[in-house]
Amino acid sequence: MTPGAEPGSGFHWPEALCAPVRELPDHARLWVALSGGLDSTLLLHLATHCHGGSRTVRAVHVNHQLQPNASDTESFCRALCARLDVPLVVERVAVAATDNPESGGGIEEAARKARYSVLEMLMQPRDLLLMAHHGDDQAETVLFRMLRGSGVAGLAGMPASRTLGAGALIRPLLGFERSELEHWAWSAGLSWIDDPSNVDERFDRNFLRHSVLPTLRDRWPGLNRRLRHSAGSCAESETLNRKLAALQWQAIGGEHERLPVPGLKVLSLAEQKNLVRWWIRERGFHAPSVGDWQQVMQDLLFAGEDREPEFRSEGFSLRRFRGNLYLVPDRRALPEAPVTLEPGAVLKWGEWSISLEPASTPETPLPPIRITTRQGGERVRFRPGGPSRSLKKWLQEMAVPPWERARLPLVFAGSGEAAELIAIGDLWCSEQYSGGADAAAWRLVVERECD
Repeated sequence: MTPGAEPGSGFHWPEALCAPVRELPDHARLWVALSGGLDSTLLLHLATHCHGGSRTVRAVHVNHQLQPNASDTESFCRALCARLDVPLVVERVAVAATDNPESGGGIEEAARKARYSVLEMLMQPRDLLLMAHHGDDQAETVLFRMLRGSGVAGLAGMPASRTLGAGALIRPLLGFERSELEHWAWSAGLSWIDDPSNVDERFDRNFLRHSVLPTLRDRWPGLNRRLRHSAGSCAESETLNRKLAALQWQAIGGEHERLPVPGLKVLSLAEQKNLVRWWIRERGFHAPSVGDWQQVMQDLLFAGEDREPEFRSEGFSLRRFRGNLYLVPDRRALPEAPVTLEPGAVLKWGEWSISLEPASTPETPLPPIRITTRQGGERVRFRPGGPSRSLKKWLQEMAVPPWERARLPLVFAGSGEAAELIAIGDLWCSEQYSGGADAAAWRLVVERECD
């Protein structure tokens, strides 16, 4: 721990430091992400100084349980918040590194994802979360992303504000150097906990912080300002890219889950990449850093009509079907064997919810109701006594993509060879089990979660 006392009665926080913390959007609750280090400890003091009278300030500490002093750091945060009379939420997470190069991999990235997952779930409408990133952090981020080959979106660095869950994240200290914050923390007599992992140069960011950036600053004074200017220029370019993508998406008739291939084909490769990456981010996924986007777009847009090309990324895939490019989120696993549906109970089937609700007093026993997926050879009778049709051909006529056909819950009534198909996902339901459901006295409800 770095020793020190709380700010003395004669200490006054400088207005330049207070202004960005005081001038915040209207909010219901103000959270401070508290790691226990110098930056977040200083930020918590600033928040209580500027907003303490409103009784809206809270703190959240995410304990990654990675460092030997993790328990001591948590205890420090609890004691600090108790002295400042600030409610504290502590969340402990288990961090597992990934070896997926597309996601960045490594324990640093895994910890970051775990941390932001906790913070996102914590945010409620009109909540603000303050994070203590400063100018040195921004310089590290821009340089780190440049070395990873990021485009303008990545080189824009960390935004001063963005949405986070149901609330918003704000970084009020981005305009300050770390040395400035340290000077004010020492002047105020603050205490904080130094993270031992911050000096371990096996981690990429620490290597940049301790071995690379000091040399660059010696050579080019004002490096943070220079990188901040470059990041701002990239942010402006990214804003224009997003606006262009939104206009082109509308012009070619884009929909939430699909993009028309003919409209994409007339765009340049740069425009195709920009539009597809924008679409991926709009759907809530991270746009992949693909080494050869030209080959990806060539495969997706120009493969033969009899082909069904696919590009897989983290959490989703891009697939083509009948002149459209689809963004398909990864789905939960389905039951391997048929499942019996009990009256009055709700059955979870992947992204589906299926239930039987009473519509009237049953006059005859309800036959067994079984849920399964396509096995091949199924036939459907759309009206009692009418002819039956091949389910496979009907799904093709309905232009249901192949990957959706394989996941559709098929609902059968009866057992053995006498079992009859009474529902196909939310595409069709027998009149005996829909509407008034007079025939069966039970109404079948099949609902699908929205992506």
